[in-house]
Amino acid sequence: MSVVLFTAALDNRFGEGKIASRIGLQSDAYLFDQDFDLEDKINTLLQSQKVDCIFIDEAQFLTKNQVKQLTNIVDELNIPVLAYGLRTDFLGDTFSGSRYLLAWADKIIELKTICHCGRKANFVVRLDPQGNAVSEGEQIEVGGNDKYQSMCRQHFKQYVWS
Repeated sequence: MSVVLFTAALDNRFGEGKIASRIGLQSDAYLFDQDFDLEDKINTLLQSQKVDCIFIDEAQFLTKNQVKQLTNIVDELNIPVLAYGLRTDFLGDTFSGSRYLLAWADKIIELKTICHCGRKANFVVRLDPQGNAVSEGEQIEVGGNDKYQSMCRQHFKQYVWS
């Protein structure tokens, strides 16, 4: 199958235009930013190649309009779209892309993560360099396990909302 990959331009931890897994797999991807037209890109690609599926990494960084474009791709071009990303930021607020994906997706599958206490982790806590929870700052600050920790609601509230 011919899969077209996209990832957020602002996340270049694994190299520009790269999607990488924690186990070391990686692949090239087209970059999207706030102004990128996903629908136009797919229509352009369709002129020269087959597109069987679209994979979006870091989908929380999509705009409302880009999520709308993805619904057009699914509904009008009959191309499935798989989008992966965080639901909420370090303060428990939804990202714009996540908000509209949750509202408009045909199907949602939650990938489960576990808090250090063993309960299901629904939240992400941003940590400062000393490992303390951060409760203010810009919504977007790219980082991995060095900067973020998954927690259950109880621990999230204890560290961030206290």
